[in-house]
Amino acid sequence: MVHKIDKKSKQPLYQQIVAYFIDQIQSGLYGPGDRLPPERDLAADFSVNRSTVVKALDELKSLGWISRKQGSGSKVLEGRWGSRQAPLSYLRASLDSPYLQQDPFVTKIQQLRQDTEALDLYTGDLPPDLMPNFTFPAFTWEEIRQESQHLSASGYRPLEETLLRHLVDSFALPTSGQKLVITAGSTQGITLLMQVLLRSGDCIAAEDPSFLFALPLFSTMDVQLVGIKQDDEGILPLALERTLKEKKIKFLYLNPSFQNPTGHTMGLNRRKAIIALCQRYQVPIIEDDVFGELSLSETPPKLKTLAPETVIYLGSLSKLLGATIKIGWLLAPEALAEQFAQAKRRMSIDTTIFPQVLANSALQSPEFFSQKHLLLQEMAHRKTALEQILLPFKDDWQWQSIKGGLYFWLQWRHPSLHRHDWQVLLRNSLLGAPAFLFSNETNAVRLNYTRLSEKDLSLFTERFQKVTSQLKELSHERNH
Repeated sequence: MVHKIDKKSKQPLYQQIVAYFIDQIQSGLYGPGDRLPPERDLAADFSVNRSTVVKALDELKSLGWISRKQGSGSKVLEGRWGSRQAPLSYLRASLDSPYLQQDPFVTKIQQLRQDTEALDLYTGDLPPDLMPNFTFPAFTWEEIRQESQHLSASGYRPLEETLLRHLVDSFALPTSGQKLVITAGSTQGITLLMQVLLRSGDCIAAEDPSFLFALPLFSTMDVQLVGIKQDDEGILPLALERTLKEKKIKFLYLNPSFQNPTGHTMGLNRRKAIIALCQRYQVPIIEDDVFGELSLSETPPKLKTLAPETVIYLGSLSKLLGATIKIGWLLAPEALAEQFAQAKRRMSIDTTIFPQVLANSALQSPEFFSQKHLLLQEMAHRKTALEQILLPFKDDWQWQSIKGGLYFWLQWRHPSLHRHDWQVLLRNSLLGAPAFLFSNETNAVRLNYTRLSEKDLSLFTERFQKVTSQLKELSHERNH
């Protein structure tokens, strides 16, 4: 089959071949683990020299799309989709592509979420029936307009003041020499961090697995994302130190409480060890505490409390108040916070006034803590219910009881699964997030237990039994 490329184009031939295969992989025509045709065949298909094909395949390998092995050819990688890079030449030509940096598995989940029969344990938000129901005062448009006069580059000043009091009272966070910058949710906060702290070619480190690998942000920057292994206590100090010695790491991104996707909470001694390492190598820490309001039991002090000058604290109300009220913040040393605020202004990133006014009203409401208490009670009940359902499956799955947040991380006890094995979730209308979305691992799945109401428990049990049986069959067939 002959593939057309434009030999009159200013774009080099090898880049056109790179763009062709990225499109093929993104659209699902080449799936994870699929082999690409031999180099000699591709040279004939594209009517180019074999050296041009080799250069294109080497580029695809360096960008994280394929693996190449002498004697075995090239095949599409099965690992982290979101950590793949796209060359600028491809990005410029593909800004309107619906497939850009979205894993095909996620695309299928988004389609299935429209089906009322699907059990959605994939979505990273509380279900509507658990959202706190605050009573907001009536606002006139003139009142909102007047409140907008209190906006600055760092946010709505009354909300800044309310948030600072809340962070001190609830989490004992330090405020001396620190400043808040309000963002439209945590993802905007991460974007600001990248714009201010990173340059092309930089490296950052994060837990492996981490939801950071699932974000498409890195596809538009020449930034390397290095995963550091973790255990039930969190990121491993020895693995981190080895990376800090080998690479110039610009910052360490951590989710130490109710980690996404594993649900792990880092212990106090581990927190102190990680902070000591980063201070020794002069590497700042980004503490993502997006689930901080959803604690079911006591947790160790925040990293920000233990090391105010080393840690930039990233928080959010969106997990508590719902994704429609996108309010997040960065708490950083004053000089750095000012850089974040100026970057917001420079990039014309707006955090609109209305959600900030609503968030300020919710935090000041006398109902806030009673509503939050009721929410946490119901979350604890749903957590216990899922643990009871999982007990008969303990020979097939391993999990750790969580202290808060939204997620359970179930690890398969049998021989390794392949990426495509997780299609059994989709076939059984049980939506979860397999490990390959967050890591190169394929033997675990993340489930949002808060989305399992009482009426869903029996249906979940039935479908989970089918998924487990079918995964065992696949594993048995592969190993016999």
